[in-house]
Amino acid sequence: MNPTKEQILAGYSRARRELDAWLEGATAEDLRRRSNGTKWTNEELLFHMVFGYMVVRALLPLVRTVSRLPVPVGKVFAAVLNAGTRPFDAVNYWGSRAASLVYNRRRMGPKLGKTIASLSRRLERETPGTLSRSMPFPDRWDPFFAPRMTLNDVYAYPTLHFDFHVRQLSLSPRETGP
Repeated sequence: MNPTKEQILAGYSRARRELDAWLEGATAEDLRRRSNGTKWTNEELLFHMVFGYMVVRALLPLVRTVSRLPVPVGKVFAAVLNAGTRPFDAVNYWGSRAASLVYNRRRMGPKLGKTIASLSRRLERETPGTLSRSMPFPDRWDPFFAPRMTLNDVYAYPTLHFDFHVRQLSLSPRETGP
């Protein structure tokens, strides 16, 4: 079932509240501690969770463009990206480690806020027709990427990604409210 705009926006708001709660409640020692099941620290993983929203801003124009091309072109594009999964994984890992030095505990909350505000404005302007545009995706890059994704799927993706990684944090759960 495809989430509605309202459900996607509610997920964005919840993720923002949760990130703020994690950042407010964590000590410097908590953030330096290794996360569960990843090689990242908690702070690096929190940034990676924020990055999931940031990457959607780049994916939206890509889906709009590739969805207008002949289907075989999109399939070749996705296959080429899938072939580059190993280098992508390395860039994804090291990029999140490096970026967390800039988008640290003081900067990642505001960055997520600005990114979500931008995504929300764009989503509000989408029509059912634009949200149904789709393209083949590199489904080996992320467990939440499917072989074919609609623009609606792409808008919903970062919250799925965020929720998945929340379980890997080695921080004490925080109360985030409704």
